[in-house]
Amino acid sequence: MTNVVTYRPAPGELRYTFGGHPAVLEIEPGSLLVTSTEDCYGGAVRTVDDLPSQVCLAFNPVTGPFHVVGAEPGDTLALHFAAITPARDWGVSATFPHFGALTGTRSTATLHPPLEERVWRYTIDTAADTVTFHARRSDHSIVMPLEPMLGTVGVAPAGGEARSTLVPDAHGGNLDTPEIHLGATVYLGVNVPGGLFALGDGHARQGQGEACGVAVETAMNVTVAVDLIKGVPTLWPRIETDYRIISIGAARPLEDAYRISQHDLVTWTAQLTGLEILDAYQVVSQAGRAAPGNVCDPLYTMHAALNKAVLAGANPYDGVHQRLRRIAEAQIKQSGKEHGN
Repeated sequence: MTNVVTYRPAPGELRYTFGGHPAVLEIEPGSLLVTSTEDCYGGAVRTVDDLPSQVCLAFNPVTGPFHVVGAEPGDTLALHFAAITPARDWGVSATFPHFGALTGTRSTATLHPPLEERVWRYTIDTAADTVTFHARRSDHSIVMPLEPMLGTVGVAPAGGEARSTLVPDAHGGNLDTPEIHLGATVYLGVNVPGGLFALGDGHARQGQGEACGVAVETAMNVTVAVDLIKGVPTLWPRIETDYRIISIGAARPLEDAYRISQHDLVTWTAQLTGLEILDAYQVVSQAGRAAPGNVCDPLYTMHAALNKAVLAGANPYDGVHQRLRRIAEAQIKQSGKEHGN
């Protein structure tokens, strides 16, 4: 029988850094965590008239941190997302004067005037699996697929450091990669006892690169299968799905984030297949795919992906992804029976 733990944070229990906070809950490896997350505005932006600069005191809250029993530096946490479901029938996005890929910022100084701060409210229909855009300057609407994901997943950094939840780096954080969706397993290297992972920043959908700096932000109900891989370090965040392995890099400039992700994928491929490093480099060069997560945060993110078919049957992390998926599926099936479905 799988151990199921539930944690629903009150508004005052949300956190804005990775590191610097005690755990809210201890979780045994192999458990399912049922929890909820807020959007990047902490629920304060509800209408198109709620300008974030006026209604938000802080941005990008996360739920947690959670202490995984037995986790020590040099281990890896595996987080399998069994459910990511919008908790609202609406989401919001925005433009900011000095934030995003196509505006002047402190790091990219221009003489152009800053962008207008503007909010869009989207309609979310979970029954139809759709997200609807409503233009602000016309009556135009566009219906798009609902693609729930979490923008922010991470662990406490090393060295007693506390990092803003707005920043992506080797500890994870604000990765903003659409690959963190239902059915994905995220691997994070442990830096402190217990790992202290936290998550949040739900997106009903997001384009690659998150160009304006903001996705369709909404609260989420989340179920995570948690496991611990002892004695195996993971230097940069990784993702595994049923069909792909993915390495994530975070840096500025963007090409350095690209290099980090490609380097990790090449070395991971070599380790999984037994290929010599330049042979693995060739495989990734010809079969790999790459895409930006965000090109707006203090550090940018890139991911490098490889189809598992290329790995000739190799099993990342000795099959943790498949095992956690089975645990999640069995629990969901059991819950359905208990509720008479």
